[in-house]
Amino acid sequence: MMTNTDVLLPEKTTGSFATRLLTLSAATWLVVATAGQWIFGGYILLMYVRTAITGDFGRWNDVLPKGYIEGDWKGNLVVGIHVLLASIMVIGGPLQLIPQVRRSFPGFHRWLGRLYATLAILISAAGLTMVWTRGSVGDATQHISISIQAIYIISFALLAVRYARARQFRAHEKWALRLFMVANGVWFFRIGLMCWLLINGGPVGFDPKTFTGPFLTILSVFTYAVPLSLVILEMYWYAQRKQSRVFSLLTATLIFLCALITGIGIFGATMGMWLPRMN
Repeated sequence: MMTNTDVLLPEKTTGSFATRLLTLSAATWLVVATAGQWIFGGYILLMYVRTAITGDFGRWNDVLPKGYIEGDWKGNLVVGIHVLLASIMVIGGPLQLIPQVRRSFPGFHRWLGRLYATLAILISAAGLTMVWTRGSVGDATQHISISIQAIYIISFALLAVRYARARQFRAHEKWALRLFMVANGVWFFRIGLMCWLLINGGPVGFDPKTFTGPFLTILSVFTYAVPLSLVILEMYWYAQRKQSRVFSLLTATLIFLCALITGIGIFGATMGMWLPRMN
């Protein structure tokens, strides 16, 4: 999916202090999120692929309740494909947002974009199947919220591809970025949860055994059903268009805060979940 403009990160930052700070905030968040996504992608490959090769499928249940059910080879295959494709998305997704990659390797960008959109649709469909046929932890609000997210992902992927084929690159870029934000909903949920646990020193506002409670309900709604990531992205674009000093500074501050929360969550997830399970 080739682009001819840089909607998220312009290659040259010019303009007022507020405009430069706005771009810097987006770049900061992108660097932090990219590092976290690549760590997460490495964890997925080492955890799930290695256990599949060694035949230790039972370890999937340490991460995904009912991730592996003995005798249910079809369901287990769906889970395995879902996880493998997710690793490709979290590793390849950030590459689509880097202007230098898009400019220097347009063919790779188009190929990876098509693959990303296709995988997003397949993973969403597999995720819906897992939630409503195998059951999952959490309450009905969480299940409904993540199902709404799947609808977002499929819709945004189709729109991104449609505008790319029509060579309407500005519209394509925006829908591709919206797709990136919703496609990473599960990752945002984990990062937000780990940040909350680190700040509070443990589970507060939810029951870790049933994985239900007011905090998780709020987190799932504003991660999946009404994604704050999309709200902030739209604020960023509006600030670019409006060129309002106050609104640009407000948006930049909010994005810097998101980068901080993301960084804390990545650290907590890496040290508490990902690294221990890589061994």
